[in-house]
Amino acid sequence: MIFTVFEAVAIALWISKDNLFYLFNFSYIGASITLGLILYINRFRYARRTVQLLVGLYMLVYLGLIGRENMQIEGFWYYLFTGVFEAATIHYAVAKIFGPLVFGRGFCGYACWTSMVLDFLPYKTPSGTRKKLGWMRYITFAASLIFVSMLFLAGAGNIEKIMFFSFIIGNVLYYAVGIILAFAFRDNRAFCKYICPVTVFLKPMSYFSAFRITCDKEKCVSCGKCKKVCPMDVDMTDNSRKRKNGTECILCMECVKACPKKAL
Repeated sequence: MIFTVFEAVAIALWISKDNLFYLFNFSYIGASITLGLILYINRFRYARRTVQLLVGLYMLVYLGLIGRENMQIEGFWYYLFTGVFEAATIHYAVAKIFGPLVFGRGFCGYACWTSMVLDFLPYKTPSGTRKKLGWMRYITFAASLIFVSMLFLAGAGNIEKIMFFSFIIGNVLYYAVGIILAFAFRDNRAFCKYICPVTVFLKPMSYFSAFRITCDKEKCVSCGKCKKVCPMDVDMTDNSRKRKNGTECILCMECVKACPKKAL
């Protein structure tokens, strides 16, 4: 089903944009995710990490560094202001704005090149209480918008070159801040919870996600193991859409694997 969704997007963009790249791009991502699901079904321990590396490195190295496309939020604002539906705007529409209506924050768990690195750190399960620092994401969100807006208002020349270097500098800063926060809070996903500007798009759309992890109350024995292993502090035993941190589920399936009664 997942592969069919991505292949439909690939064919639609290939035909509408008359560009074979989109057929390759979304077919590759869809095939990578499908491979990950097959590995997961066959209980391969590193199924999700395999997809993270396949998709994350492709977007960071091939699209970003080799293709010189800014796939960060600044690239989205750049193409949005120029009125062009290409590269980052397509990426954001599919993965971060409309896509979450189908697969929630799956991008964060399987394709994000920032969390791809942060997930290698030792604090895979948060050890402390969640900090009330979520407001910081709105500062980074506003900063990215203001940065690109000022470039256009100032009539800066060679904006494409500036966008490329801002992609490099932005990634270095993201990794640095993410690693510092991970060690400071003993939580690999601290950056995702408090700083990442993309969550401003992801959180409200993920509320309506079609793909969700639910709990079979008849099987659940309230052991709490699912909550202990969740990197995003989601209460998976609550099936309502208003469950605690419900819009932050990255579909990592750690809770499903940890449940002794197969209730999830």
